[in-house]
Amino acid sequence: MTEFSYQLYSSRNFPPLAETLKMVADLGYSQVEGFGALFADADSVNALEAGLKDTGLTMPTGHFGLDMCEDTPDTVLDIAKRLGVKAVIVPFIQPQDRPNDSAGWTRYAASLAAAGNPFQDAGLHFGYHNHDFEYAVTPEGDVPLDLIMAGSDDLQLEFDVAWAVRANADPLDTITKHGPRILCAHLKDIAASGTCEDEDGWADVGHGTMAWGTYMTALRAAGCTYFITEHDNPSDHHRFASRALATAKSL
Repeated sequence: MTEFSYQLYSSRNFPPLAETLKMVADLGYSQVEGFGALFADADSVNALEAGLKDTGLTMPTGHFGLDMCEDTPDTVLDIAKRLGVKAVIVPFIQPQDRPNDSAGWTRYAASLAAAGNPFQDAGLHFGYHNHDFEYAVTPEGDVPLDLIMAGSDDLQLEFDVAWAVRANADPLDTITKHGPRILCAHLKDIAASGTCEDEDGWADVGHGTMAWGTYMTALRAAGCTYFITEHDNPSDHHRFASRALATAKSL
């Protein structure tokens, strides 16, 4: 039976963390995914470690900034060991740092590949999480996500399906092209036009416009291991967490 995870970024505006972890566990999740702010300092990591222990939740995947992976890999490895993280995922590129041509994306891919070496050497997975901008074709006609994945055969993908749809890409094309390397998938949804404007147009998975039954079937067939519910800006994180898990279990 599939175990579902909850991206704690979804609850960043609903502190405290201890209450979020209890809520998630009480709803029936068995896993959570951490994000950068939770790993920012010793106190934050200690609080997260204590919360996981208290609730019985596990954290097999976590988002760590590329700068942290490059500059302090030993710190990331220590956090991963303490929290049981099996996959280190680089989640984002700040707008000012995004390449604007194929050569730039190729250089970024090389940096990402190099940053992954210490974690792969330690037996961990190392991956990249997409948004929509990695689908914006370069002046040379390349798709940045393809260039990123070409940088290393060992790099894995955390596929944010909804962001691909926001980019007007067909998620099934990405699954076909990179399927064996899709380790994780983010489960969220896009609201119908004119709705959920206070939530930036996102919807709880299963309550939007996306064909999630089709995507889940394809992801499972490709061998995806971790399925993580996420909402970038929920107005009610309990509602989101509850409805998302109910949908995920039905797929």
